Amino acid sequence: MANVNIDYPGFLQKCWQAALEPRTRGATRVMSLFAGGGGSVTGYAMAGCRDVAAVEWSSAACDTLRENWPGLRVYEGDICEMDPVSIMDELGLEPGELDILDGSPPCQGFSTAGRREMSDSRNQLFREYVRFLAAFQPKAFVMENVSGLIKGKMRLIFRAIHEELSAVGYRVTASLLDASAYGVPQRRKRTLFLGLKSGVPTMPSPIIRRPVVVGSALVGASTAGVRVGMLTDRYGQLWSKIPMPIGRRLSTSAAVVLNGVGFQCCLKPNPAMPSPTLSAQQGQSGYGTFVHWAEARPLSIGEAKRLQSFPDNYKLTGTYQEQWRRIGNSVPPLMMRAIALHVKSLLAQNSKSP
Repeated sequence: MANVNIDYPGFLQKCWQAALEPRTRGATRVMSLFAGGGGSVTGYAMAGCRDVAAVEWSSAACDTLRENWPGLRVYEGDICEMDPVSIMDELGLEPGELDILDGSPPCQGFSTAGRREMSDSRNQLFREYVRFLAAFQPKAFVMENVSGLIKGKMRLIFRAIHEELSAVGYRVTASLLDASAYGVPQRRKRTLFLGLKSGVPTMPSPIIRRPVVVGSALVGASTAGVRVGMLTDRYGQLWSKIPMPIGRRLSTSAAVVLNGVGFQCCLKPNPAMPSPTLSAQQGQSGYGTFVHWAEARPLSIGEAKRLQSFPDNYKLTGTYQEQWRRIGNSVPPLMMRAIALHVKSLLAQNSKSP
């Protein structure tokens, strides 16, 4: 494990520089489905992998991918209408040649932040991931989703996903991981499915002893685009009353204290703790749902990128809310970097086995 006193900004910059290094011919090849604004793509690049393609339906997210990864082949559109065999041919791949198939099917139907409807059509998009998995037959796969997938009635869908992933020829394991254990300054729990064609799939071990805290993570972070006094009157009046989380019971949301007064979404991170989970919704009715602890202002995009472990130089376009949405919907790059390094080690072990 890494030392407790991690220089987070320096470490993040070092990982970003590694992501930009040229790839060798034998670099681990990855394809990302439901790629969003590039959290997974960035994490794999930080781990020395070569992303050969990404699939994403949102044109804004695709623009972000192209802006940051000009050499990446981006398939923009509805995955339900895409033919994996044709894509394989375009990429010059045969079944079994891809090293890792990555994917984060949309999770709104599973999320504990929403209504968690079993009938939500988005709950079935994992089948598109399975369809690509069956066609590409990669050496390994990584599929992640929200923590709500293993809770309550959603466990029926969890079992269905596990069974369908296994049915196309993989040994599958699944577990709940917390991003804060992998260098991300945020308590963000995600369900991870990991599968191998051969060998025993295991989950990555935590890489740090104690989580990186908000105060350390935001040293030198850009506050461009926000200023004190930007909160709407509604949130401005409430700002001083929003409590900061003190222990684990309030680590995910300080807003629970405010139920009954219409401010269930207010969050104020504690600089001495990891951040609460960044959602995709920020300031939908004006600035202020995720606010600074010491200044009456919203967090900046630069600060949000740090908390999600995006490099400072990562480019985002659109409005404040649009940029925040792409950050909040993404897989934290440092979390995916740790997962990618672990999967690479599993594949290396398998290649040495008789």
